[in-house]
Amino acid sequence: MSEVSLRPMRAADAGAVLAIYQTGLDGGDASFERTAPGWAEFDAARLAAHRFVAVGETILGWVAVSAVSSRPVYAGVVEHSIYVDPAARGRGVGRALLGALIDSTERAGVWTIQSGVFPENTASLALHHAAGFRTVGVRERLGRHGDRWRDVVLLERRSPLI
Repeated sequence: MSEVSLRPMRAADAGAVLAIYQTGLDGGDASFERTAPGWAEFDAARLAAHRFVAVGETILGWVAVSAVSSRPVYAGVVEHSIYVDPAARGRGVGRALLGALIDSTERAGVWTIQSGVFPENTASLALHHAAGFRTVGVRERLGRHGDRWRDVVLLERRSPLI
């Protein structure tokens, strides 16, 4: 991953972050969503302390988390999203972003990071397993994506420190 650095996501990154998000959505195996939200919605839905971008000459990818619940008992559980520009895939960008996220969340007392991934997204599944996530199970026919039902693999990483 030469000439790539990680840093906290800023509002000035909105255009690049949302463009990478939309590219992932356009691929069809990243999310049930079809259209990336505007920056205000994106920003409001994600915890500011745990958002990072990978930067080379341009922004190459991003990772961010959302709280899974407002209930205090779930304060240490977050759900994350990670998207890497197709031109940067296979260069360790995703692994570096997940590493930064894991470090950040553990320092903040988060004990569980979870995510839902379509089973067809084998690259994402491999990335998550390599980063210490485990498959909890498959939620069959969880939702409709266009005209077909999609399964979702539920992944989680439990902190060994918390």
